[in-house]
Amino acid sequence: MKVHLIVIGKTTQDFVEKGMNEFHHRLQHYLSFEIKIIPDIKSTKSLSFEQQKEKEGELILKMLKPTDYIVLLDERGKEFSSVKFAEYLEKKTHSIPKSLVFIIGGPYGFSSKVYDMAHEKISLSKMTFSHQLIRLIFVEQLYRAMTILHNEPYHHE
Repeated sequence: MKVHLIVIGKTTQDFVEKGMNEFHHRLQHYLSFEIKIIPDIKSTKSLSFEQQKEKEGELILKMLKPTDYIVLLDERGKEFSSVKFAEYLEKKTHSIPKSLVFIIGGPYGFSSKVYDMAHEKISLSKMTFSHQLIRLIFVEQLYRAMTILHNEPYHHE
């Protein structure tokens, strides 16, 4: 199984980019992981938030395959502890034949069409984080989950 992370727009904060690169490199030891970046939409000042979500949604949907298992990172999703997230991933690796695709939306969230395509929603916190910072938090949690599953000392209870 492959794991993908789809994000909207380039990472603009240097510390986020460095952290993502570090955890992306570490994850290669455990699984096939790829980050796919959808370019920012140009001329968003003339668009309403809803129009921007629709345009981003169209671009997201173009990147998905019918065999993908789609999980939205969404504030209204199910929450996990790090250990429970590791267990969740382990179950998915045994039940999903192709790709597990996590998606981080733009600053205004997802379009209704993207919500309709999703199999699940998960939340990384009850707190709100920028769509840039949540990328780093997610890849760190993915790495943490892999170390938990391999009984390595990164995670402490």
